[in-house]
Amino acid sequence: MDLYQCVLVVPFPAQGHVMPLIKLAYNLAYHGIDVMFANCELVEAKILAAMSDADKEQFPIRLVTYSDGMESQPADQRSGQGLRNSLSKVMPGNIENLIKQINHSDNREPITCVIADLTLGWTLEVASKMGLKQVAVWPAGPACLALSLHIPKLISTGVIDETGSPVKNELIRLSNEVPVFGSSELMWSSPDNPTAQKFLFDISQDVIKATENGSIVLCNTFLELDSSSCALIPNILPIGPLPAIKHLNPSIGTFSPQDSTCLNWLDKQPSNSVIYIAFGSTAKFIQKQFNEVALGLELSGHSFLWVIRSNIVNGSSPEYPDGFLERTASLGKIVEWAPQEKVLAHTSISCFFSHCGWNSTIDGLCFGVPFLCWPYFYDQLQNKNYIRDMWKVGLSLEHDEDGMISRHEIKTKIDSLLTDEGIKRNALKLMEDAKKSVNEGGSSYENFESLIKYLKA
Repeated sequence: MDLYQCVLVVPFPAQGHVMPLIKLAYNLAYHGIDVMFANCELVEAKILAAMSDADKEQFPIRLVTYSDGMESQPADQRSGQGLRNSLSKVMPGNIENLIKQINHSDNREPITCVIADLTLGWTLEVASKMGLKQVAVWPAGPACLALSLHIPKLISTGVIDETGSPVKNELIRLSNEVPVFGSSELMWSSPDNPTAQKFLFDISQDVIKATENGSIVLCNTFLELDSSSCALIPNILPIGPLPAIKHLNPSIGTFSPQDSTCLNWLDKQPSNSVIYIAFGSTAKFIQKQFNEVALGLELSGHSFLWVIRSNIVNGSSPEYPDGFLERTASLGKIVEWAPQEKVLAHTSISCFFSHCGWNSTIDGLCFGVPFLCWPYFYDQLQNKNYIRDMWKVGLSLEHDEDGMISRHEIKTKIDSLLTDEGIKRNALKLMEDAKKSVNEGGSSYENFESLIKYLKA
């Protein structure tokens, strides 16, 4: 296939950002675009370590690296406000130098467009300065981008202060069709951690200027899923769900090796019988809360596939309740990281116990799987509201008076979810809508075709 143009794709260096952009890059490559994918060195090392040799041989994207300015910092400290500050300082110059290096190399098409994470607006400014096309990518749902764009008005009307903290205890309505945001559910809210709130609020504000520059804003959604929020965002181009676009290996782009033995285990389970539990790449629990999750799953009596990262309990390995592993040996399978899309597509899966990150939300919707929602931070809070109230494809868990999600709450909600035929019907309906959107003639199919034409022009 002839290569027409060369684009540089630049994600924010975090798992939830890299994954959707690498899926986008993969599909661009399939459509004849020469794609170079830029990561900081630490992220590239993780991606390559998690890929099989076969994946590396067939990988249609060229990986390139830049310095994030934090090479001297331990890996577990290269996140949050420190990473953002370093990126904003060193990344513009490093990306400009990378583009010049690529464009001056032999036997390579020159970079004609930069496709960058919307949270890295300074990268799009570099592209503009160099006379290149710019395309932004928003890696979360459109409602949360619409809220970010609404921040100046929220400040001017006294709803929030300059730090993002609520001044008024009132519901925030962006339009009559968009679910309201509670003052405690603003995606940057973290009243017990001012440092985290500053980071999340700064990230939310970063996207405002980047959106105002007139670039196309790609979003991993489809118009029929949330047309009301999309209507509030200038130049948005919904091109998802990316997992449903063909010719894609869903294992590429993860930071951790996927344990595919769980697929063989699922093959041995009855249809619609297994609870899939995965809380993403960043959520952490205290040991007491972890115990309640384990005992709630046991109490439910259902088979389960549970993804447990080695750092899920206060940054270290969890300790299981006494006898839990022995008592649930015939019911459960535990892995450190799973091939999520293949798991959710499996006929044995009955529901998705999720943190409601946008990538996981889209994955679940693509395969018609009901949700049990336990959001952790940022956009996950609003995603839960959509899942539960707008789309009616799931239920959420409630904290008790001690701030815990109890084992009994988990068992009760699992029982309710698995016997709710209305939720299952709604989930299957959205799955069909998602498929239609990416098939020929669908809204996302047409939008993706228009993107390809823009890049090749």
